[in-house]
Amino acid sequence: MRTVSRREFCGKAATSIVAASFLSASERGLLADPLGLPIGSQTYPHRQRIKDGDFAGLCKDMADIGIRNVEMCSPSYAEFASLSDGKQVKKILGDHGLKSPSGHFGMNVLRTRQQEMIAWAHDVGMTQMGTASLAGQMQNGVTTMDAVKKAADEYNEIAAVAAKAGLQQFLHDEDFEMAKIEGDGRLTYTVLLELLDPKLVKMQFQMSAMRTVGDPVMYFNKYPGRFISMHLQGVDLKAPMPERGVQRGGRGAGGGGVAVGKDSLDWPKIFEAAKTGGLKNYFVEQNWDLTVQSVAYLKTLNV
Repeated sequence: MRTVSRREFCGKAATSIVAASFLSASERGLLADPLGLPIGSQTYPHRQRIKDGDFAGLCKDMADIGIRNVEMCSPSYAEFASLSDGKQVKKILGDHGLKSPSGHFGMNVLRTRQQEMIAWAHDVGMTQMGTASLAGQMQNGVTTMDAVKKAADEYNEIAAVAAKAGLQQFLHDEDFEMAKIEGDGRLTYTVLLELLDPKLVKMQFQMSAMRTVGDPVMYFNKYPGRFISMHLQGVDLKAPMPERGVQRGGRGAGGGGVAVGKDSLDWPKIFEAAKTGGLKNYFVEQNWDLTVQSVAYLKTLNV
């Protein structure tokens, strides 16, 4: 191996510094990502811009603040109907240096139009398909073991079809997953972790639901390799509990709340445990102002 002289080394270092000075602020910001994974954003809180025809502008704004991964929502949602051409979506994302490895799909379309959704996901470039909730039968926050088993069996079947198409199915945690099971009081989410096939169905942890679902660090350590991603929202554990249905961060609450890093959570500890959990990506799911603040904080993490 040829020895590099001090002069050559200094020259190369100087060249690198000069080259770095020509990077945009957003490009320089991309150099610091927790877990060594790109900072991501869910599109649902920004759905009005997409509905208004400004998807390209949204992509530019995301790239400018340092986002590189985008989690899309199915074009079956009214606000995303204009994005039915998956190849065009991929091109627009690529034009701004973005990728979409993951997407959310309603249970209704997974039941009735799964092959169409799989084709769209492939066109966009996704490797993961998920749903916000299995939307099983419940009443006043209570469900039955039969309903949970029925929902789990159905989703295992859906996930098996996705797996044959080379896509990893995952499950978020929304209203049904946060219900208590009649008779024994167990949380539906914890039971689903046992009933869903761990190879076919990975999990996506919703941080804003943790006050009901439980500590993410506990889950990541208890179920290694089971959690493929998470949605980030700041959580103030000292604040009053939100009303049921408003713990959804980017959805029920419109992405409101508090920015990541301006809350009471130990984010370095969470990200460290997420390595054990098997995390492949994560997405800020908040309104735009909070997204900007959260991304700025995420860039400061070194875990």
